[in-house]
Amino acid sequence: MTGLLAASTSAAEKRSAFRAGLASGRIQRFPGAFNPLVAKLIQEIGFEGVYVSGAVLSADLGLPDIGLTTLTEVSGRGHQIARVTDLPVLIDADTGFGEPMSAARTVTFLEDAGIAGCHLEDQVNPKRCGHLDGKTVVPTGEMVRRLRAAVCARRDPDFVICARTDAAGIEGIDAAIERARAYAEAGADLIFTEALHTPADFEQFRAAVSIPLLANMTEFGKSELIPAATLESIGYNAVIYPVSTLRLAMFAAEAGLREIYAEGTQSGLLDRMQHRSRLYELLQYERYNEFDSAVYDFTLGRGQ
Repeated sequence: MTGLLAASTSAAEKRSAFRAGLASGRIQRFPGAFNPLVAKLIQEIGFEGVYVSGAVLSADLGLPDIGLTTLTEVSGRGHQIARVTDLPVLIDADTGFGEPMSAARTVTFLEDAGIAGCHLEDQVNPKRCGHLDGKTVVPTGEMVRRLRAAVCARRDPDFVICARTDAAGIEGIDAAIERARAYAEAGADLIFTEALHTPADFEQFRAAVSIPLLANMTEFGKSELIPAATLESIGYNAVIYPVSTLRLAMFAAEAGLREIYAEGTQSGLLDRMQHRSRLYELLQYERYNEFDSAVYDFTLGRGQ
């Protein structure tokens, strides 16, 4: 049953692997998973980790990414995803769902959910999508208090606390660098600078900040889509692809639904669908059958 109903790797082992990956000199690639099944696919293909995006979770609930989701919803989805994969899971914890004490509570919830790390951002609550205009950031001191509370609440020292700054597009890159240094001093393990534009911007950040850095390669945003190998050569430690799988799935779902509506049948779509056999393979269906047989394969003796 190892690795069947749940991952065979413990939360502590996943956190240790995340730490080791950040220190390895090889970029850690974390595609976003909008459900547990996608997380299983990410692992099978060979990526180093799984990301859970706040924007994706909001969209999955039919909501915009403006801070409407709750700690319970986010930690619940994180738990569902983390329990099925042996990979470390990094989750978007927005602004910590309230004041510094709420950020502290958030960390304990996410640890209990089996998550390997989270990022907290310096936007004013309620936040906005990081690649939209009109964002507002809190004073540096307020974000420092948010981070210190999160670090103090951490029980597993390997749980990664990532500080995201949205200041580059508001106050400029130099100001964002100063914030990143303050956040590192406050105990952040990883820095995520949102909405940088060019490789030169990423290089400038890498030259100025000494701790591990995370890049966000989201589509249709402000950042140029830079290959992972280039980011690695610049010196970045991790990269997320937060919304890619949702965008791929929704594009395909919309096109298929429109064809079914127009044609009255899905017969022309079969070559664009995951086959039942492939789904069963991903779910390890045969292993469940073997387990059932092993558990229930007995006979009652006479007189029983």
